[in-house]
Amino acid sequence: MNKAFLKELDAPTDQHCPKCGALATAVGRETLAAHLADDAVRTLAESAYFCRWPDCDVAYFDQFGRIVCRDALLRPVYPKDRTAAICACFGLTRDDIEQDLREGVVTRCRDIVNRSKSPEARCAIMAADGQCCVPEVQRYYLKLRQQASEARDEAP
Repeated sequence: MNKAFLKELDAPTDQHCPKCGALATAVGRETLAAHLADDAVRTLAESAYFCRWPDCDVAYFDQFGRIVCRDALLRPVYPKDRTAAICACFGLTRDDIEQDLREGVVTRCRDIVNRSKSPEARCAIMAADGQCCVPEVQRYYLKLRQQASEARDEAP
């Protein structure tokens, strides 16, 4: 059959990091351009992925096995750097979430949820994985709350 009649395969949507095997997140070129120097972006195919595993040295890779390591990132990004803001658009950090928990409020977390819906949120560009931070903010808050609850239950 003539190749002109064959549809080019779409890039897979579920890719695993070639180094650590973690499930990665597909990212667009605008995300790559915001986090990598131009020469690093050019090494990757149009379809690229972000490895979210904090301890893995791979930041981005493509379906051809080409990788860009975390040391090529233009700035610290969460979760590769736990001190970086979880919310790259508005700067919410793990410390802010921990402060909400210590104060017994959800002020900062609720603010991020609301701001994430605003036109100022630019997750596809600002976040290293191109995704909104809200699920990660909620996950981290709930994890801390569960740990605090278990600590209270274990206290004499």
